[in-house]
Amino acid sequence: MPPKATKRGKASKATTTTPEESVPKTTATSAPDLLTKSKEAYEQELKDLAKKARSQRGYWAGQFAIYTHTFILLALIAIASNVSQLVLSPVYGSIPAAIWHSKLVMAGCFTGWASNIFLDRALPIEPVELLPLIAMYIPPVQYLLFKASGYMGAYYGPLVTELLTLFPLITISSACVATNLEYADFGPLPKAIAEAVPGLGSFGFFKAAEKLSGDFIVQNIGKNFYMTRIGLEGLLAASYTTIAPSKFLLLGVPALLHTTLLNPHLASPMALSRLNSGLEKEGWHVLDRRDSITGYISVVDSLNDGFRVLRCDHSLLGGEWVKFKDTPRFKGNQVAEPIYGVFAMLEAVRLVEVPNPVPDNEAKALVIGLGIGTTPAALVAHGINTTVVEIDPVVHEFASKYFQLPSNHTAVIEDAVSYTDRLVNETQGVGQYDYIIHDVFTGGAEPVALFTYEFLQNLHSLLKPNGVIAINYAGDFSHPPPLLITNTIRSVFGSGPSCRIFREHPRDEAQAAAHNGRDFTNMVFFCTKASTPTQEISFRNPTPRDLLNSPSREAFLLPKFEVTDDDLLRAVHGNVQEAQKLGILRKNETAVLEKWQTESALGHWEIMRGVLPEVVWVNW
Repeated sequence: MPPKATKRGKASKATTTTPEESVPKTTATSAPDLLTKSKEAYEQELKDLAKKARSQRGYWAGQFAIYTHTFILLALIAIASNVSQLVLSPVYGSIPAAIWHSKLVMAGCFTGWASNIFLDRALPIEPVELLPLIAMYIPPVQYLLFKASGYMGAYYGPLVTELLTLFPLITISSACVATNLEYADFGPLPKAIAEAVPGLGSFGFFKAAEKLSGDFIVQNIGKNFYMTRIGLEGLLAASYTTIAPSKFLLLGVPALLHTTLLNPHLASPMALSRLNSGLEKEGWHVLDRRDSITGYISVVDSLNDGFRVLRCDHSLLGGEWVKFKDTPRFKGNQVAEPIYGVFAMLEAVRLVEVPNPVPDNEAKALVIGLGIGTTPAALVAHGINTTVVEIDPVVHEFASKYFQLPSNHTAVIEDAVSYTDRLVNETQGVGQYDYIIHDVFTGGAEPVALFTYEFLQNLHSLLKPNGVIAINYAGDFSHPPPLLITNTIRSVFGSGPSCRIFREHPRDEAQAAAHNGRDFTNMVFFCTKASTPTQEISFRNPTPRDLLNSPSREAFLLPKFEVTDDDLLRAVHGNVQEAQKLGILRKNETAVLEKWQTESALGHWEIMRGVLPEVVWVNW
């Protein structure tokens, strides 16, 4: 077992002696001889003796143990940093969860590194022996704090939660690392460099491990029990127990029992059954759930109101009414009834009047982003050859299994950026699709890369000369992002009559006034590829066949509430020059949009807490 970071003066210090300490006393130079030797000769003798000591097997074994133990501690807190964010995201969303995270991690590293001597002397047990206990109690503490998330809010909730869970783990681990490295030999390095190497090297290794472990977790999350959120926390606790076994581990038994028997977040059939037994009393039921690459995915039924939603972290990817399925009017319908009007409005891409319209049975459509499959299902119902690009395999699986997504579509489970890049190269920029529907949104923020000029230019290339594109964007008109996205879309598809924008619902002045002007909504851009359109985009009146026997489509299919330039300019107080300064969104300049995502995500969190009750969000 590697040496522990223990109290000063105890056995651990002796486990790896310095070169001078390991020299046999019989070889030491006597005092009279030292007086006669030159300073240079004396220093050379010490170097020779140190070299001899370093050649001893026990010395190097001790050094190896020090570095191994140190690297393990750093790797574990790097993994814990990523896992903490994963566990917070279903309750707060990934963006609010990250607001304080990097600052808190830095504070924990600095506090532990600076206070290792104090902690070594003040704590009643060895600091390293606390690590397994902290790791064991993190899941129960998170479970309890999540119940207060509505009170703490999305801004301070993640901070409080990580202060009481991740921060102690990082602080004690950093202190142990600092103590370990006091006994490390940095060989021939100059003194100034040798003093800087422990701190800088440790932090550099931590950041590299955080990046690598984060990438690994994203690629493998949900593949087995151990790669789930609570499974990873269990692995961390087991790893700390392995490197720091002690009699105090018995104190962690209550935490283990709670996580195993009472924590509904555990990915097990028994935990899901226990979760539903409580939720059903509130009128809710979780049909299925899975950890996946875009977040925590679950299918939730409202038992009282009769609808079903697909959840991703602290957001909804879509929903449909299930209570109508077996009623006489809807029995045998090709499509479900969506609970959100915007999904029906996206289907109006077929209603845009263009020269020489293509019959549905000859048309091809590309859908970027699946959700529950409302729009693809309607396109397939109309006989359109439909390709769906969805990055998350679990989203596609759940949409097919629990929602009315038909099987006769082409599914591409891949990142849309890489897919469209490859497709444009393969087709040499020749248009392939009559319709493109761009509908991506999750967790209170849009995937920035899918709204850049470069990505939209790819979609423009893939659209046939007579084609139409519909782009769904969820944003707050009180902030600049909708204006920035509009500038970018218009730079690709034209700023004249070739593009029109419609919102899901009209602006609610009373609600905006009550929330400091906040006006969060879904808006859909309808654009044609025609470079010199002769007239403004118009929509033909829908026929009964267009409506697919659907009341939702009767109400929302035809766009009604148009967004004007004055609406877009609200964010810059009507200043056209300020709007022009925003420019467009490019793939290497996304920070201009990302800085606004935090505020947007916080607003979206509040909206979601009104859509579903807190009991559903915290019991994931």
